[in-house]
Amino acid sequence: MVAVSTVVPGAVEVQTLWWIQTQTVANVQSVVALQSIQDDIDLGEAEAMALALELKADLLLMDERRGRALAANYGLSVTGLLGVLLQAKRNGFIPFVKPVMDRLIEEADFRVSSQLYATVLKTAGE
Repeated sequence: MVAVSTVVPGAVEVQTLWWIQTQTVANVQSVVALQSIQDDIDLGEAEAMALALELKADLLLMDERRGRALAANYGLSVTGLLGVLLQAKRNGFIPFVKPVMDRLIEEADFRVSSQLYATVLKTAGE
């Protein structure tokens, strides 16, 4: 797990909720290899990809465009937070996507282009 020097929204929950399991990468060299292939991939993205490959994960949650592209090159299925929100609405866990996106943008400094924002709302039927 990557250490972060600033408070990140959700960090406490990841560390304390019983149903969230953390796991470290077994092959640290694979993390180094991923970072050497594409030098603008940060440590957290490289670790997430390496772990997803080790676990043969069905899905990798990643928002950064560069990381998503590299993960796709390795055959990983990737979705981002906005994809999770859309699925949460489809499954009835949240009634609307827009207020959640707006809070992420305002409170968590989540960056999303106006075009993607509009596309997500259209997909959500909002």
